Amino acid sequence: MNWIILIIAGLFEVAFATCLGKAKETAGMEMYYWYIGFFASLTISMLLLIKATETLPIGTAYAVWTGIGAVGTVLMGIFVFKEPATFWRLFFLVTLVSSIVGLKAVSH
Repeated sequence: MNWIILIIAGLFEVAFATCLGKAKETAGMEMYYWYIGFFASLTISMLLLIKATETLPIGTAYAVWTGIGAVGTVLMGIFVFKEPATFWRLFFLVTLVSSIVGLKAVSH
């Protein structure tokens, strides 16, 4: 169950990074709504990370959480913010995913 909580926490990390990017693109009240989304996602992500680390090793949980956030944020950058999807970006993204899967596989 705590692995599921950790994955959800990682997805909220993607959400707060996305909100931050969208806030940069907007102005006025819309910008403030994105910042509210940023702080709400940040809070939820941290609380879920704390919950997940009650039973999971902190080193593994933190690495998986940041990995999910990094992979998700890069994908959001490519699909939402139209950042380039170069060979090397995708290559290192795959190596990052492989590392996350490897950490999960060797964790107790």
